[in-house]
Amino acid sequence: MKSLPLNRYVLFFVIAALGCAADLLSKYWVFQWRGMTGARPVWWIWEGYFGIETTTNPGGLFGMGGGTFLGVDGAIWFAGLSLLAGVGVLIWLFVAGAARDLLLTVALACVTAGIFGNLYDRLGLWAPPGQPEVRINEVRDWILFCYFDSQNERHEWPNFNLADCLLVSGAGLLLWHAYVQERRASAARKAIVQGANDMR
Repeated sequence: MKSLPLNRYVLFFVIAALGCAADLLSKYWVFQWRGMTGARPVWWIWEGYFGIETTTNPGGLFGMGGGTFLGVDGAIWFAGLSLLAGVGVLIWLFVAGAARDLLLTVALACVTAGIFGNLYDRLGLWAPPGQPEVRINEVRDWILFCYFDSQNERHEWPNFNLADCLLVSGAGLLLWHAYVQERRASAARKAIVQGANDMR
């Protein structure tokens, strides 16, 4: 099997490291500035639509799974799943060779950055402002987005962070990659059928 080019390793680890660092630094800075949940009111960037509000999430997507399952804290389950996903991404890219594809490399680097940004929080490696001895196994969120429905009622999207943005961006790129690959495969099938018809 042909070896992977060095620049794919560099690209993947640079995006993953910078993305994870941006997430962790932004969470640290915002929580130092605004405090823990409820310490200060929303700091609006666009009044009523977009602002900064600190919250913590003990579960996964939209706070689901924040309790215990089979006697084990939900944060531990999500931390374990995050580690498995991170290892799976590395195997897919660098053992199975998916890193030959540039778009897959970028998409999975974004996903990895998001995984490890939130994993840091789930492992309780952070402390609330002014309480270095305290550890919390919850993900720090700070981006608040509000929207209005057809009856003009205001709703708040669950708070999120840069790691979540990276995860969603990576997932979007993976969907785009699958779409492009399917179109290419479909075009190749049509070309084969057309070639076979032309030879008759």
